[in-house]
Amino acid sequence: MPPEPASPVITVAAASVDDPELVNLITALDAELNPLYPEESRHGYDLTKLQTRPVTLFIARLDGLARACGGVEINGSDAEIKRMYVHPAARGIGLGQQILAAIEQHAAQAKCTVIRLETGIHQHAAIKLYSQAGYREIPAFSPYKPDPVSVFMAKALG
Repeated sequence: MPPEPASPVITVAAASVDDPELVNLITALDAELNPLYPEESRHGYDLTKLQTRPVTLFIARLDGLARACGGVEINGSDAEIKRMYVHPAARGIGLGQQILAAIEQHAAQAKCTVIRLETGIHQHAAIKLYSQAGYREIPAFSPYKPDPVSVFMAKALG
């Protein structure tokens, strides 16, 4: 009987905005999202803005390969999820949950009481992930305005 294949090794670590693997993931995220939404409805920070904002970024690696990313911007007692992405070849194995857990842990350590996000209506898997993690839909929050292609969600942190 052949040996069972080894379980994949998933690691999550903080990343720098100039990390080439992070740049590749965010470039892939933009390539996936840009055709789905009009320019005025694209709210994700570009790489330049990520360098100038208080965003902590994370990369999830699957067997050493960068396959997911996400970040959190801390604003006092509030936090906002930024640039969540899982490479299509690695979807469905839990990388999104791992990144989300790292983001929530970081926000909780920063004494945030609420974490919010904006995502697009076509991001069905993301909306499902957030809902299963306890996020609920809310009205648009500052600096956003209501947008028919945006979904706004929040979760209280204890």
